[in-house]
Amino acid sequence: MLRSILTFFLLIYSFVSLSQNIKIIDASTKKSIENVYLYTKKTSTSTTNKGEANISSFSKDDIIVFQHPSFQNLHLTYKEIAENNFIVELTPQLFKINEITIAANKWEQNPNEVPVSLIQIDNRAIINSEVSTSADLLKESGQVFIQKSQMGGGSPMIRGFAANRVLIVLDGVRLNNAIYRSGNLQNLLNIDPNSLESAEVVLGPGSVIYGSDAIGGVMDFHTIKPKLSTDSSLNFQLNHKTKYASANHELGLHTRYFVGNNKWSYAGNISHSDYSDLKMGKNGSNQYDRNEYVIQENGEDQIVKNPDPYVQEGSKFDQLNIIQKLRYKVSANTELQYNFLYSTTSDIPRYDRLIQYSGDELKYAEWYYGPQKLQFHSLNIANKRANTIFDSFKLIAAYQNYKESRHSRKLNSDNISKRFEDLDIFSTNIDFNKKINDQFELFYGAEYLHNYLNSTGYKKNILNSATSPLPSRYPNHSSYSSQASYTNLKWKLHDRWTINGGLRYSHIWLKSKLDTEFYDFPFDDLDLNTGALNGSIGATLQTQNNYLLKLNMTTGFRAPNIDDIGKVFDSEPGKVIVPNKNLKPEYAYNFDFNISKNITPDLFIDINGFYSILKDAMVRRDFSFNGQTTLMYDGVESEVQAIVNDEKAIVYGFSLKANAQLTSNLLLNAYYNRSKGEYKDGSPVRHVPPTFASMALKYKSKKLKSRLSIEYNGEIANKDLADTEKDKAYMYAKDNNGLPYSPRWVSFNLNNSYQLRDKIILGFSIENIFDKAYRPYSSGISAPGRNFILSLSFEIK
Repeated sequence: MLRSILTFFLLIYSFVSLSQNIKIIDASTKKSIENVYLYTKKTSTSTTNKGEANISSFSKDDIIVFQHPSFQNLHLTYKEIAENNFIVELTPQLFKINEITIAANKWEQNPNEVPVSLIQIDNRAIINSEVSTSADLLKESGQVFIQKSQMGGGSPMIRGFAANRVLIVLDGVRLNNAIYRSGNLQNLLNIDPNSLESAEVVLGPGSVIYGSDAIGGVMDFHTIKPKLSTDSSLNFQLNHKTKYASANHELGLHTRYFVGNNKWSYAGNISHSDYSDLKMGKNGSNQYDRNEYVIQENGEDQIVKNPDPYVQEGSKFDQLNIIQKLRYKVSANTELQYNFLYSTTSDIPRYDRLIQYSGDELKYAEWYYGPQKLQFHSLNIANKRANTIFDSFKLIAAYQNYKESRHSRKLNSDNISKRFEDLDIFSTNIDFNKKINDQFELFYGAEYLHNYLNSTGYKKNILNSATSPLPSRYPNHSSYSSQASYTNLKWKLHDRWTINGGLRYSHIWLKSKLDTEFYDFPFDDLDLNTGALNGSIGATLQTQNNYLLKLNMTTGFRAPNIDDIGKVFDSEPGKVIVPNKNLKPEYAYNFDFNISKNITPDLFIDINGFYSILKDAMVRRDFSFNGQTTLMYDGVESEVQAIVNDEKAIVYGFSLKANAQLTSNLLLNAYYNRSKGEYKDGSPVRHVPPTFASMALKYKSKKLKSRLSIEYNGEIANKDLADTEKDKAYMYAKDNNGLPYSPRWVSFNLNNSYQLRDKIILGFSIENIFDKAYRPYSSGISAPGRNFILSLSFEIK
């Protein structure tokens, strides 16, 4: 009898032990880890979102393998697990595969279950950088190419697409508007890098989630978020940074502050930067030298010799950025947040136009953008009280007012042309998510967008201030609207397999009435009423030997906007763009492949390849206007062109990324990007950059952080330049045959920061150490020469 009782209790003890839940935590942070894969030769399981797993199906004699892409593999026996009270600690990989939870698809997810390729810029990288603009911040990622027509610029090229074929999103609100053009843009100036908490770039089409324009990629910026404390006591924090750079005598002042408790919080950021004329490098070709420029003296234009041809006279500007946010916790499940942003610049000289010649003389006495102003308001409502329809939802209602203007005067002309754009933008986005069961999660939402444009123009006599009418750049009182809905399903097919698929339908309306005072248009109205359906399907696989594989097939689209369909302007010397009411959307079909792995705990490799087909591409082509192939524009007889659906383009390429921990203090990062694009006739695609690469050696001790980096850009020979680039020979160097081309270049940089005291950091950097003279592809202004940067940061809390 006693033996039977003992046997019974022994069996009970054995069953309880084997059904004991185990908890898996991060050895460094002690936080639980979800999606850890546990397996033996016979069975497997994975941890929940609480980091727990049941091992009742595992044999006591087995060795259990613990595997997660962001942590080092671990092999333990059941006895070893029991001896540690069924708590298992995993050591983080030195290089985690997409270690940060992302919000690039509007909802935070495990990034290992997202099939798109991503660039992630975290808060630490932003704080440690010495960049002046958000475009420069993207460039530092090593995977985005930046073009600049003037110092106050920065147009990203992503996978061979740029301008209105890539989408900018700020705090969940799209910034692309109805007058984003196909030429290079400078709208990233309105996003202050010092105000950012993080940023992400989705590589490839993101139209299912974000709609029109997201063909080459989506740049998703997240500014500072008001912080809620854990109790009702009032908390305060202030951060300040002062920065000086020698190449353009930049003086930047940046202040960030937080105040609040556990119910409400207020956050703000104010930045002001002033830039003098930019000095280029001295070593290299002198073809970029600024030898002369125009001044006005006694009411007359005079061309004067530049005393220092390395100073790019006519490039200085300044800017102001303000962000204010108020967050209120209504209940445990509901939060409200109001966001305000104001961004403005001074006049920004269009440097690439100021270096144009007409014969032996400079063509323009003046060419500048007026202040670029953005006023941004949004009200965010977040609710996570689950019901049968959703687990949580987010509503963002936003209003933007955007102003830009163009001012140009030819040499010895008394009249300056002035054109102004004033755009009101209203948008509403609502997004839901619903976890149906352990396998399926549904994301869905809707968007409404409306743009209303005022476009005006006039000429002004600089001697007597008299004004006269001038045709506006766009049809005045134009409107552009869209409505869309989308759904995206995530299916966790297996512990290692995840499949994502989605659909979106968008409908677009555009209305414009043409002004026939200056041009005899063959039609009076521009009306667009069109729809677009696009989708995506992708999969991720985490293999047993810790490879992370991603496959993704997506379609993207871009609907014609007011800039495409209705403007009259000079695209380049001697050519004028006229309206074309027969435009329709262009579509992109994209295939992505990505493989990444921690080869060893000290080496991480990421390889990405893509192939994109752009159909019905909107491109600039020769056109006729009332049967005529030329038209008088601003006093010049110009060839007529228009934006037409005329082409099929193919863009393809690959990128490599490697991180290596050389010692406990030394880290090596390397990036390599190569792409190619051509239209059906074999001509090159304009926004495909040259091969570019970078490498950085980082040293980190308790107080000192140093980064020695090298940047490389390959050559684009004349035969490989797009036709539109060949027509802008004044921006390029000349090869041995006197033809324009983009030379290869290399730049070395050293960045340092030293912690003087607990909350005080001194920064000292040297960019372009060897003072190389170079101009990035398609840019109208040369890069800074040797640039000494000093900064001082402190925190009060």
